[in-house]
Amino acid sequence: MNTFSMTDVGSVREVNEDYVFASSAPVGSLPNLLIVADGMGGHKAGDYASRFAVEVVKQVLTECAADSPEKMIKDAISSANERLLEAALQDENLKGMGTTLVVATVIERTLYFANVGDSRLYLLNDDIRQLSKDHSLVQEMVRLGGINQEEAKHHPDKNIITRAVGVRQEVEIDFFEYRLKDGDVILMCTDGLSNMVEDGEIFRIVKSSRDVVEAVEQLVEKAKDNGGRDNIGVIVAEPFVDEVIV
Repeated sequence: MNTFSMTDVGSVREVNEDYVFASSAPVGSLPNLLIVADGMGGHKAGDYASRFAVEVVKQVLTECAADSPEKMIKDAISSANERLLEAALQDENLKGMGTTLVVATVIERTLYFANVGDSRLYLLNDDIRQLSKDHSLVQEMVRLGGINQEEAKHHPDKNIITRAVGVRQEVEIDFFEYRLKDGDVILMCTDGLSNMVEDGEIFRIVKSSRDVVEAVEQLVEKAKDNGGRDNIGVIVAEPFVDEVIV
């Protein structure tokens, strides 16, 4: 697997609350691991939440011996949820914090991933498709037929999420399996990219880039060129390439 990741504070925010992790080497019994998190909360709390949640997920997966990717990943996210709640109880400055999470792994030719919140996982090949489901107020309105997807893109409440890690005692996790084929590219990102760059432009940038490094760098720059109103977190991974880019 070729993979590259980065975050950027963007052009407006003072604190970077996005945190990403990408490893093409094994993490515990998983052959690879990709994680994107977008924190929320008061001053520094979102920064803490995203980093802390990713580190907990990595730790649990390193030590986990469950027999299925679904159980492993869901258990890791649930542990992050519990630990974030505990940390908030111990430090008043962390009260109200939370984070989105997308956690993915590729085993042989199958993509397994889970998401909570509105950070996204896309699959690119002949086109671009969002495989994750946004847990947001606006997407609930779309599902209920109140507005359409085009109206959702510009809705004033589009940043209000309906699920997050570290907010409630029980976290509701969506889990997906997807059979991959040659040429597939995985893209995971926070809304600092998806709100600032249209899907078609994301597709064009990734497809025209020489490698995963250039793709990620160009995506971040395009989000900033378009205003950079939020932090930007991006991972691009090519599952079926032997060369590893560090």
